[in-house]
Amino acid sequence: GAMAEERALAMVTCTAPVNIAVIKYWGKRDNDLILPINSSLSVTLHQDQLKTTTTAAASRDFTEDRLWLNGEEADVGHPRLQACLREVRRLARKRRGGGAEDAAPLSLSYKIHVATENNFPTAAGLASSAAGYACLVSALARLYGVEGELSEVARRGSGSACRSMFGGFVQWQRGERPDGRDSLAHQVAPETHWPELRVLVLVVSGEKKQVGSTAGMQTSVATSPLLKHRAEAVVPERLALMIRHIRERDFEGFGQLAMQDSNQFHATCLDTFPPIFYLNDLSRHIIALAHRFNAHHGRTKVAYTFDAGPNAVIFTLADTVAEFVEVVRRSFPPAANGDQFVRGLPVGSASLPEELLAAVVTEPVPGAVRYILHTEPGPGPQLVDDPSQHLLGEDGLPRRCA
Repeated sequence: GAMAEERALAMVTCTAPVNIAVIKYWGKRDNDLILPINSSLSVTLHQDQLKTTTTAAASRDFTEDRLWLNGEEADVGHPRLQACLREVRRLARKRRGGGAEDAAPLSLSYKIHVATENNFPTAAGLASSAAGYACLVSALARLYGVEGELSEVARRGSGSACRSMFGGFVQWQRGERPDGRDSLAHQVAPETHWPELRVLVLVVSGEKKQVGSTAGMQTSVATSPLLKHRAEAVVPERLALMIRHIRERDFEGFGQLAMQDSNQFHATCLDTFPPIFYLNDLSRHIIALAHRFNAHHGRTKVAYTFDAGPNAVIFTLADTVAEFVEVVRRSFPPAANGDQFVRGLPVGSASLPEELLAAVVTEPVPGAVRYILHTEPGPGPQLVDDPSQHLLGEDGLPRRCA
Protein backbone atom coordinates (compact mmCIF):
# COMPACT_ATOMS: atom_id res chain seq x y z
CA GLY A 1 0.00 0.00 0.00
CA ALA A 2 0.86 3.69 0.14
CA MET A 3 2.49 3.22 3.54
CA ALA A 4 5.01 0.71 2.18
CA GLU A 5 5.65 2.90 -0.85
CA GLU A 6 6.18 5.95 1.28
CA ARG A 7 8.62 4.12 3.53
CA ALA A 8 9.97 2.27 0.49
CA LEU A 9 10.13 -0.98 2.43
CA ALA A 10 10.38 -4.11 0.30
CA MET A 11 10.17 -7.49 2.02
CA VAL A 12 10.38 -11.10 0.86
CA THR A 13 10.27 -14.42 2.76
CA CYS A 14 11.48 -17.75 1.41
CA THR A 15 12.03 -21.24 2.76
CA ALA A 16 14.74 -23.68 1.68
CA PRO A 17 15.55 -27.35 2.31
CA VAL A 18 18.38 -29.39 3.78
CA ASN A 19 20.08 -31.85 1.42
CA ILE A 20 21.97 -35.08 2.14
CA ALA A 21 24.80 -36.09 -0.19
CA VAL A 22 24.89 -39.70 -1.35
CA ILE A 23 28.04 -39.07 -3.42
CA LYS A 24 30.02 -36.84 -1.07
CA TYR A 25 31.58 -33.42 -1.65
CA TRP A 26 34.85 -33.15 0.27
CA GLY A 27 37.66 -30.86 -0.83
CA LYS A 28 37.91 -27.53 -2.64
CA ARG A 29 40.21 -26.61 -5.51
CA ASP A 30 39.44 -22.91 -4.90
CA ASN A 31 38.67 -21.83 -1.34
CA ASP A 32 37.47 -18.37 -2.23
CA LEU A 33 35.07 -19.28 -5.05
CA ILE A 34 34.19 -22.60 -3.34
CA LEU A 35 34.99 -24.85 -6.28
CA PRO A 36 35.05 -28.58 -5.47
CA ILE A 37 37.66 -31.18 -6.43
CA ASN A 38 34.84 -33.57 -7.40
CA SER A 39 31.19 -33.55 -8.44
CA SER A 40 28.59 -34.65 -5.87
CA LEU A 41 25.00 -35.84 -5.74
CA SER A 42 22.36 -35.33 -3.08
CA VAL A 43 18.77 -35.88 -2.05
CA THR A 44 16.79 -32.80 -1.03
CA LEU A 45 14.76 -33.42 2.15
CA HIS A 46 11.17 -32.26 2.68
CA GLN A 47 10.68 -28.84 4.24
CA ASP A 48 7.76 -30.00 6.39
CA GLN A 49 10.38 -31.63 8.62
CA LEU A 50 13.55 -29.60 8.00
CA LYS A 51 13.67 -26.09 6.63
CA THR A 52 15.23 -22.69 6.95
CA THR A 53 13.02 -19.60 6.69
CA THR A 54 14.58 -16.28 5.70
CA THR A 55 13.07 -12.81 5.43
CA ALA A 56 15.02 -10.14 3.56
CA ALA A 57 13.95 -6.50 3.64
CA ALA A 58 15.35 -3.35 2.03
CA SER A 59 14.46 0.19 3.02
CA ARG A 60 15.85 3.69 2.59
CA ASP A 61 15.30 4.06 6.36
CA PHE A 62 17.82 1.33 7.24
CA THR A 63 21.15 2.80 8.32
CA GLU A 64 23.19 -0.41 8.12
CA ASP A 65 22.95 -4.02 6.93
CA ARG A 66 21.82 -6.25 9.80
CA LEU A 67 21.38 -10.00 10.33
CA TRP A 68 19.49 -12.09 12.89
CA LEU A 69 19.93 -15.87 13.25
CA ASN A 70 17.20 -17.62 15.25
CA GLY A 71 16.32 -14.28 16.88
CA GLU A 72 19.89 -13.35 17.89
CA GLU A 73 21.70 -10.58 16.07
CA ALA A 74 24.74 -11.95 14.21
CA ASP A 75 27.71 -10.64 12.25
CA VAL A 76 26.52 -9.37 8.87
CA GLY A 77 30.15 -8.90 7.78
CA HIS A 78 30.79 -12.64 7.33
CA PRO A 79 32.78 -12.89 4.06
CA ARG A 80 30.60 -15.63 2.56
CA LEU A 81 27.39 -13.77 3.34
CA GLN A 82 28.88 -10.63 1.82
CA ALA A 83 29.89 -12.61 -1.29
CA CYS A 84 26.27 -13.73 -1.79
CA LEU A 85 24.93 -10.23 -1.28
CA ARG A 86 27.51 -8.79 -3.68
CA GLU A 87 26.71 -11.40 -6.35
CA VAL A 88 22.93 -10.89 -6.16
CA ARG A 89 23.34 -7.12 -6.36
CA ARG A 90 25.70 -7.54 -9.32
CA LEU A 91 23.11 -9.67 -11.14
CA ALA A 92 20.41 -7.11 -10.33
CA ARG A 93 22.54 -4.32 -11.77
CA LYS A 94 23.27 -6.39 -14.88
CA ARG A 95 19.56 -7.13 -15.32
CA ARG A 96 18.71 -3.43 -15.12
CA GLY A 97 20.80 -2.62 -18.15
CA GLY A 98 24.30 -2.78 -16.72
CA GLY A 99 24.49 1.00 -16.26
CA ALA A 100 26.58 2.70 -13.59
CA GLU A 101 25.54 2.18 -9.97
CA ASP A 102 23.75 5.54 -9.84
CA ALA A 103 21.71 4.69 -12.94
CA ALA A 104 20.13 1.70 -11.17
CA PRO A 105 17.02 2.15 -9.05
CA LEU A 106 17.81 3.58 -5.64
CA SER A 107 16.94 0.35 -3.84
CA LEU A 108 20.27 -1.25 -4.82
CA SER A 109 21.95 1.18 -2.47
CA TYR A 110 19.45 0.59 0.33
CA LYS A 111 20.74 -1.26 3.38
CA ILE A 112 19.13 -4.64 4.03
CA HIS A 113 17.88 -6.49 7.09
CA VAL A 114 17.88 -10.28 7.06
CA ALA A 115 16.32 -12.62 9.62
CA THR A 116 16.65 -16.37 9.36
CA GLU A 117 15.54 -19.31 11.47
CA ASN A 118 15.49 -23.11 11.33
CA ASN A 119 12.55 -25.34 12.27
CA PHE A 120 15.09 -27.84 13.64
CA PRO A 121 17.77 -27.41 16.31
CA THR A 122 20.87 -25.96 14.64
CA ALA A 123 22.81 -28.00 17.18
CA ALA A 124 21.34 -31.27 15.93
CA GLY A 125 24.31 -31.48 13.59
CA LEU A 126 22.02 -31.36 10.57
CA ALA A 127 23.59 -29.37 7.76
CA SER A 128 22.15 -25.92 8.34
CA SER A 129 24.60 -23.94 6.19
CA ALA A 130 23.29 -25.48 2.95
CA ALA A 131 19.66 -24.63 3.72
CA GLY A 132 20.69 -21.27 5.18
CA TYR A 133 22.58 -19.97 2.17
CA ALA A 134 20.10 -21.43 -0.34
CA CYS A 135 17.39 -19.58 1.56
CA LEU A 136 19.34 -16.33 1.77
CA VAL A 137 20.07 -16.33 -1.96
CA SER A 138 16.46 -17.22 -2.86
CA ALA A 139 15.12 -14.36 -0.71
CA LEU A 140 17.67 -11.80 -1.94
CA ALA A 141 17.07 -12.80 -5.57
CA ARG A 142 13.32 -12.21 -5.14
CA LEU A 143 13.93 -8.94 -3.34
CA TYR A 144 16.11 -7.62 -6.16
CA GLY A 145 14.07 -9.15 -8.98
CA VAL A 146 16.85 -11.45 -10.14
CA GLU A 147 16.04 -14.72 -11.92
CA GLY A 148 17.99 -17.50 -13.57
CA GLU A 149 21.11 -19.37 -12.47
CA LEU A 150 21.23 -18.90 -8.70
CA SER A 151 22.98 -22.12 -7.66
CA GLU A 152 26.27 -20.46 -8.53
CA VAL A 153 25.50 -17.63 -6.12
CA ALA A 154 24.44 -20.02 -3.34
CA ARG A 155 27.70 -21.94 -3.84
CA ARG A 156 29.61 -18.82 -2.80
CA GLY A 157 27.93 -19.05 0.59
CA SER A 158 28.39 -22.78 1.22
CA GLY A 159 29.36 -25.37 -1.38
CA SER A 160 26.52 -27.76 -0.59
CA ALA A 161 24.04 -24.86 -0.63
CA CYS A 162 24.00 -24.92 -4.43
CA ARG A 163 22.36 -28.36 -4.20
CA SER A 164 19.60 -27.02 -1.93
CA MET A 165 18.46 -24.72 -4.77
CA PHE A 166 16.61 -27.71 -6.28
CA GLY A 167 14.24 -30.38 -5.04
CA GLY A 168 14.51 -34.13 -5.48
CA PHE A 169 17.82 -35.57 -6.67
CA VAL A 170 20.49 -33.02 -7.43
CA GLN A 171 23.96 -33.08 -8.97
CA TRP A 172 26.59 -30.41 -8.31
CA GLN A 173 28.88 -30.47 -11.32
CA ARG A 174 32.51 -29.86 -10.49
CA GLY A 175 33.04 -27.66 -13.54
CA GLU A 176 36.33 -26.96 -15.28
CA ARG A 177 36.61 -23.18 -15.46
CA PRO A 178 38.86 -21.33 -13.01
CA ASP A 179 36.16 -18.63 -12.59
CA GLY A 180 33.64 -21.26 -11.46
CA ARG A 181 30.92 -20.24 -13.94
CA ASP A 182 30.34 -23.90 -14.81
CA SER A 183 30.37 -25.21 -11.23
CA LEU A 184 26.60 -25.44 -10.92
CA ALA A 185 23.86 -27.64 -9.54
CA HIS A 186 21.06 -29.17 -11.57
CA GLN A 187 18.19 -31.53 -10.89
CA VAL A 188 18.67 -35.14 -11.92
CA ALA A 189 15.09 -36.15 -11.04
CA PRO A 190 12.24 -34.39 -9.18
CA GLU A 191 11.08 -35.42 -5.70
CA THR A 192 8.01 -37.09 -7.28
CA HIS A 193 10.24 -39.50 -9.24
CA TRP A 194 10.65 -42.04 -6.40
CA PRO A 195 7.53 -41.75 -4.20
CA GLU A 196 8.40 -44.76 -1.96
CA LEU A 197 11.79 -43.41 -0.84
CA ARG A 198 11.98 -42.44 2.84
CA VAL A 199 14.64 -40.94 5.07
CA LEU A 200 15.30 -41.55 8.77
CA VAL A 201 17.66 -39.19 10.57
CA LEU A 202 19.03 -40.83 13.71
CA VAL A 203 20.11 -37.97 15.95
CA VAL A 204 22.75 -39.26 18.33
CA SER A 205 24.28 -36.00 19.40
CA GLY A 206 23.71 -32.29 19.23
CA GLU A 207 27.32 -31.33 19.85
CA LYS A 208 29.10 -28.98 17.52
CA LYS A 209 31.59 -30.90 15.42
CA GLN A 210 35.17 -30.85 16.68
CA VAL A 211 36.60 -30.08 13.23
CA GLY A 212 34.46 -27.86 11.01
CA SER A 213 33.95 -28.96 7.39
CA THR A 214 35.82 -25.97 5.97
CA ALA A 215 38.99 -26.57 7.97
CA GLY A 216 38.64 -30.35 7.73
CA MET A 217 38.47 -30.52 3.96
CA GLN A 218 41.36 -28.09 3.59
CA THR A 219 43.59 -30.37 5.69
CA SER A 220 42.36 -33.40 3.73
CA VAL A 221 43.20 -31.80 0.38
CA ALA A 222 46.65 -30.92 1.71
CA THR A 223 47.50 -34.29 3.27
CA SER A 224 45.35 -37.20 2.00
CA PRO A 225 46.55 -39.17 -1.04
CA LEU A 226 43.37 -41.23 -0.77
CA LEU A 227 41.24 -38.10 -1.26
CA LYS A 228 43.11 -37.25 -4.48
CA HIS A 229 42.56 -40.80 -5.75
CA ARG A 230 38.89 -40.61 -4.76
CA ALA A 231 38.28 -37.35 -6.61
CA GLU A 232 40.10 -38.36 -9.77
CA ALA A 233 39.50 -42.10 -10.11
CA VAL A 234 36.52 -43.13 -7.98
CA VAL A 235 33.86 -40.41 -7.95
CA PRO A 236 33.28 -39.91 -11.72
CA GLU A 237 32.33 -43.57 -12.17
CA ARG A 238 30.25 -43.66 -8.97
CA LEU A 239 28.37 -40.53 -9.94
CA ALA A 240 27.26 -41.96 -13.30
CA LEU A 241 26.26 -45.20 -11.59
CA MET A 242 24.31 -43.41 -8.85
CA ILE A 243 22.38 -41.37 -11.42
CA ARG A 244 21.45 -44.60 -13.17
CA HIS A 245 20.26 -46.23 -9.93
CA ILE A 246 18.10 -43.18 -9.20
CA ARG A 247 16.63 -43.08 -12.71
CA GLU A 248 15.81 -46.80 -12.47
CA ARG A 249 14.60 -46.51 -8.86
CA ASP A 250 16.98 -49.36 -8.03
CA PHE A 251 17.18 -49.30 -4.24
CA GLU A 252 19.63 -52.20 -4.04
CA GLY A 253 22.15 -50.34 -6.19
CA PHE A 254 21.37 -46.92 -4.72
CA GLY A 255 21.68 -48.12 -1.12
CA GLN A 256 24.90 -50.10 -1.56
CA LEU A 257 26.62 -47.25 -3.37
CA ALA A 258 25.46 -44.66 -0.81
CA MET A 259 26.96 -46.75 2.00
CA GLN A 260 30.21 -47.35 0.12
CA ASP A 261 30.61 -43.68 -0.68
CA SER A 262 29.92 -42.62 2.90
CA ASN A 263 32.50 -45.12 4.11
CA GLN A 264 35.09 -43.87 1.62
CA PHE A 265 34.50 -40.27 2.64
CA HIS A 266 35.15 -41.21 6.27
CA ALA A 267 38.20 -43.21 5.18
CA THR A 268 39.62 -40.03 3.59
CA CYS A 269 39.04 -38.26 6.91
CA LEU A 270 41.03 -41.00 8.64
CA ASP A 271 43.69 -40.68 5.89
CA THR A 272 43.97 -36.95 6.61
CA PHE A 273 46.94 -36.03 8.80
CA PRO A 274 46.39 -35.51 11.64
CA PRO A 275 43.33 -37.75 11.24
CA ILE A 276 39.76 -36.44 11.54
CA PHE A 277 37.11 -38.53 13.33
CA TYR A 278 33.51 -37.66 12.55
CA LEU A 279 32.02 -41.06 13.35
CA ASN A 280 31.86 -42.19 16.96
CA ASP A 281 31.19 -45.56 18.60
CA LEU A 282 27.47 -45.01 18.23
CA SER A 283 27.78 -44.31 14.50
CA ARG A 284 29.71 -47.54 14.10
CA HIS A 285 27.04 -49.36 16.13
CA ILE A 286 24.38 -48.09 13.71
CA ILE A 287 26.49 -49.14 10.70
CA ALA A 288 26.79 -52.68 12.10
CA LEU A 289 23.05 -52.74 12.85
CA ALA A 290 22.18 -51.77 9.26
CA HIS A 291 24.41 -54.54 7.88
CA ARG A 292 22.91 -57.13 10.25
CA PHE A 293 19.40 -56.02 9.26
CA ASN A 294 20.18 -56.27 5.55
CA ALA A 295 21.95 -59.62 5.96
CA HIS A 296 18.92 -61.01 7.81
CA HIS A 297 16.69 -60.01 4.88
CA GLY A 298 19.20 -61.13 2.27
CA ARG A 299 19.12 -57.78 0.47
CA THR A 300 19.72 -54.07 0.96
CA LYS A 301 16.63 -52.77 2.77
CA VAL A 302 18.28 -49.86 4.62
CA ALA A 303 21.28 -47.74 3.65
CA TYR A 304 23.24 -45.38 5.89
CA THR A 305 25.17 -42.25 5.04
CA PHE A 306 27.05 -39.93 7.43
CA ASP A 307 28.23 -36.38 6.82
CA ALA A 308 30.82 -34.51 8.89
CA GLY A 309 29.30 -35.66 12.19
CA PRO A 310 28.00 -38.72 14.04
CA ASN A 311 24.30 -38.54 13.11
CA ALA A 312 23.14 -41.30 10.77
CA VAL A 313 20.90 -40.69 7.79
CA ILE A 314 19.13 -43.87 6.73
CA PHE A 315 17.53 -44.28 3.31
CA THR A 316 14.85 -46.94 2.99
CA LEU A 317 11.54 -47.61 1.25
CA ALA A 318 8.15 -46.88 2.83
CA ASP A 319 7.35 -50.57 3.42
CA THR A 320 10.46 -50.99 5.62
CA VAL A 321 10.12 -47.89 7.84
CA ALA A 322 7.99 -49.33 10.66
CA GLU A 323 10.08 -52.48 11.03
CA PHE A 324 13.43 -50.68 11.02
CA VAL A 325 12.23 -47.99 13.44
CA GLU A 326 11.21 -50.78 15.82
CA VAL A 327 14.65 -52.37 15.38
CA VAL A 328 16.26 -49.03 16.28
CA ARG A 329 13.93 -48.64 19.27
CA ARG A 330 14.92 -52.11 20.52
CA SER A 331 18.62 -51.53 19.86
CA PHE A 332 18.68 -48.08 21.49
CA PRO A 333 15.80 -48.05 23.98
CA PRO A 334 14.80 -44.41 24.47
CA ALA A 335 15.59 -42.94 27.88
CA ALA A 336 12.76 -40.62 28.91
CA ASN A 337 11.28 -39.08 25.76
CA GLY A 338 9.63 -42.27 24.56
CA ASP A 339 6.74 -40.20 23.24
CA GLN A 340 8.99 -37.85 21.28
CA PHE A 341 11.34 -40.59 20.10
CA VAL A 342 9.94 -40.62 16.56
CA ARG A 343 9.32 -37.23 14.97
CA GLY A 344 8.21 -36.06 11.53
CA LEU A 345 6.08 -38.23 9.27
CA PRO A 346 3.94 -40.82 11.08
CA VAL A 347 5.41 -44.30 11.56
CA GLY A 348 3.20 -47.38 11.86
CA SER A 349 3.78 -49.97 14.56
CA ALA A 350 5.56 -53.23 13.84
CA SER A 351 6.04 -56.43 15.80
CA LEU A 352 9.38 -58.09 15.17
CA PRO A 353 9.71 -61.84 14.60
CA GLU A 354 11.86 -63.59 17.21
CA GLU A 355 14.45 -64.71 14.67
CA LEU A 356 14.92 -61.13 13.47
CA LEU A 357 15.37 -59.90 17.04
CA ALA A 358 17.88 -62.64 17.77
CA ALA A 359 19.86 -61.99 14.59
CA VAL A 360 19.76 -58.21 14.50
CA VAL A 361 19.30 -56.74 17.99
CA THR A 362 22.45 -57.98 19.72
CA GLU A 363 23.32 -55.71 22.65
CA PRO A 364 20.96 -52.78 23.34
CA VAL A 365 22.49 -49.40 24.24
CA PRO A 366 19.82 -47.45 26.17
CA GLY A 367 19.41 -43.75 25.42
CA ALA A 368 22.07 -43.68 22.69
CA VAL A 369 19.79 -42.36 19.94
CA ARG A 370 18.11 -39.15 21.09
CA TYR A 371 15.36 -39.29 18.48
CA ILE A 372 14.50 -40.38 14.95
CA LEU A 373 13.24 -37.91 12.38
CA HIS A 374 11.15 -39.53 9.64
CA THR A 375 11.09 -37.56 6.40
CA GLU A 376 11.15 -37.93 2.61
CA PRO A 377 12.53 -36.20 -0.50
CA GLY A 378 10.99 -32.78 -1.15
CA PRO A 379 10.98 -29.68 -3.36
CA GLY A 380 13.44 -26.80 -3.64
CA PRO A 381 13.15 -23.27 -2.17
CA GLN A 382 9.65 -21.79 -1.88
CA LEU A 383 8.35 -18.24 -1.79
CA VAL A 384 6.10 -17.63 1.23
CA ASP A 385 3.05 -15.61 0.16
CA ASP A 386 1.44 -15.12 3.56
CA PRO A 387 2.73 -11.79 4.99
CA SER A 388 2.00 -12.98 8.54
CA GLN A 389 4.89 -15.40 8.08
CA HIS A 390 7.50 -12.64 7.67
CA LEU A 391 10.19 -12.83 10.36
CA LEU A 392 10.59 -9.04 10.27
CA GLY A 393 7.88 -6.51 11.12
CA GLU A 394 6.98 -3.28 9.31
CA ASP A 395 9.79 -1.58 11.23
CA GLY A 396 12.30 -4.03 9.72
CA LEU A 397 13.09 -5.58 13.10
CA PRO A 398 12.48 -9.19 14.21
CA ARG A 399 8.85 -9.83 15.12
CA ARG A 400 9.37 -12.21 17.99
CA CYS A 401 12.52 -12.39 20.02
CA ALA A 402 14.22 -15.70 20.71
